[in-house]
Amino acid sequence: MKLHELQEAILKLKKETNTVILAHSYQAREIVEIADFTGDSYKLSVDAKGVDADNILFCGVHFMAETAKMLAPQKRVFLANKNAGCPMAEQMDAEMISMLKEKEPDRTVVAYINTTASLKTVCDVCVTSSSALKIVKAIDNDKILFIPDCNLGDYVKRSIPEKDIKLLNGGCPTHAGITVKEVMKAKEEHPEALFLVHPECTPPVVRLADYVGSTSGIMDYAMKSDAKEFIIGTETSIAEHLQYECPEKKFYPVTKDIVCHNMKITTLPDVYNALKGIDDGSAFEILMDDELISKARKCIDEMIRLGG
Repeated sequence: MKLHELQEAILKLKKETNTVILAHSYQAREIVEIADFTGDSYKLSVDAKGVDADNILFCGVHFMAETAKMLAPQKRVFLANKNAGCPMAEQMDAEMISMLKEKEPDRTVVAYINTTASLKTVCDVCVTSSSALKIVKAIDNDKILFIPDCNLGDYVKRSIPEKDIKLLNGGCPTHAGITVKEVMKAKEEHPEALFLVHPECTPPVVRLADYVGSTSGIMDYAMKSDAKEFIIGTETSIAEHLQYECPEKKFYPVTKDIVCHNMKITTLPDVYNALKGIDDGSAFEILMDDELISKARKCIDEMIRLGG
């Protein structure tokens, strides 16, 4: 099948199976084009809660599909590619954080949404890169344990110095891979370009930015800005999507190597086969018992309450 034929077949299968497709912004363009909802983790969390369909097919990574299941437990939720994981989400577990809570019970545990459902059960509130500052400011406690991303945590800590924020050594290997040397080289090659960066990058890289924000924040800023050139300090797909949205502007990935292979593992044929597999049982379904959903969802609901 040619690409447009495959996309048309997917659109037909969506209707036949009463399925909506949620796609993270890091997905390839051909997947974003057939999705019902696209965006960053926070936006997709809110979208999942309001889905009016029998099935949700998530084009992203495992923890995102888990979140969709927690927020829409009455729906069947599927992950387009069962091997799409997130290294950061696996860095810490519930036992480890429970032990830390016993040592410092007066700290509110703030979990980046890039965590497993099991870990969320022992956390107080979730945040995303787009909502972290607002939510941490709104928490009625000055003592915070922020997990797992120490780079995003450092950005929050420097932005809210009045709070005592403890960090652990975790984070996104893709964003942490961006170096100051690469940023300076990109700035030399494109001296008129603004540098837009994701807060999962290391503090020295973040300090070089003209704008710091989530994937959605970066896209909104670039589309609304009067500037004509931008260096994009996050996954390379964002520069590609922006180039489609604003062909009159120029977008440069800070380096061609900033690729999330877990996001990119999902292909358009995966989406097609997952939709076909909903009825015959071959699609990868997210299954969670009621107790896990109830315990893990508390910090998600608190995220939506404080970040809404």
